[in-house]
Amino acid sequence: MELQSEPIARAEMLIRRPAAEVFEAFVDPAITRWFWFTRGSARLTEGAVVAWHWDIYGVSAAVAVKAVEQNRRILIAWPTPVEWIFTPRSDDTTFVSITASGFVGSGDEKVAKAIDAMGGFSLLLAGCKAFLERGVELNLVADHHPDAHVKIGG
Repeated sequence: MELQSEPIARAEMLIRRPAAEVFEAFVDPAITRWFWFTRGSARLTEGAVVAWHWDIYGVSAAVAVKAVEQNRRILIAWPTPVEWIFTPRSDDTTFVSITASGFVGSGDEKVAKAIDAMGGFSLLLAGCKAFLERGVELNLVADHHPDAHVKIGG
C-alpha cells in the first residue's frame, strides 16, 4: 500500500505549570536531564548546535536549534524537524504539543519511525509533567529499554 500522506508524530499534554516554567524545562539541560536525557551540552538557543547524551544507553545526538520563540515555540533538527508549541491557558497551565515530521525510508519505515517518535515524545511529556507538577523523577526513559543499558566501568 502506498502512503497517501507523509506521516507525522504528535504528542500533546496539559502541564499544570505556567508556560515560562514549562518552556524553561525544555531549553535548560539542567532541568531537562531530570525527565529526558542524561545531560546536554548547552541551553537551546537559536542557531546553536547542542549535544544531548543518554549515558545509560551510551548514545548521543547532535541537535541543530532552528528557532526559539521565548515561552512559545522551539524548532530543532534531530535530524528531522521536531517542533514544540507551548500554549498558555488562563489557569496558569500550559498545553504542550510536540510534532515530528520528515521521516525517511520506505512507507512502512516512515510509519514505524513516526509511531516510535510518538511513543517517545509521549513518555517525554509524561515525565516532564510528573517532574514539574510533583517533583517526581519517573525514570521513564531509562526504564523503557532496561536491557539496552550499557555497563559503565565493568
